[in-house]
Amino acid sequence: MSRWQPDPAGRLTKAAITLFAEQGYEATTVAEIAARAGLTKRTFFRYFSDKREVLFSGSAELERVWLDGVAAAPAGATPLGAVIAGLGPVAEMFTERHHFAGVRAGIIQANSELRERELIKLQNLAASIEAMLLSRGYSANAAVLAAQAGVTVFHVAFARWVHQDDPTAFRRLINESLQELRSVTAG
Repeated sequence: MSRWQPDPAGRLTKAAITLFAEQGYEATTVAEIAARAGLTKRTFFRYFSDKREVLFSGSAELERVWLDGVAAAPAGATPLGAVIAGLGPVAEMFTERHHFAGVRAGIIQANSELRERELIKLQNLAASIEAMLLSRGYSANAAVLAAQAGVTVFHVAFARWVHQDDPTAFRRLINESLQELRSVTAG
């Protein structure tokens, strides 16, 4: 396979996910990933700092899409309303990635180091959302509560979404999780 085929990052990601699913995350080496993609280890490290980052490389795009949605929320939106406004575009972004997301979730669930990394990434996302809410003029307490609640709604809905067959169900599952959150906090 020629090293000059397009989309080396995509090829590396596909190779890594395939190998992680076939032989396990811990048993897979960067050299194997690069070889499966028809690339070198050196090329791998141009795109990813380590093999964990293959699984988390979409974090920046997720954050950008969500923050753009929060920024576009109406001026009179509640803090949680602004956070939820960002979830619509996020759900749309994931629709085409259902299969990948399901495989990725299984790989992460099987490894405690990856579960920890996932939680760190979610906390970083919550901090970015909180900062966006603060820039919109919400109080610090409201911003942190809304950001954490929104990320929790996302996390719960995502876990449900990857374990069912309808790629378009993410938005519905977000809404269901939001309703459940409202019902458990009503008292």
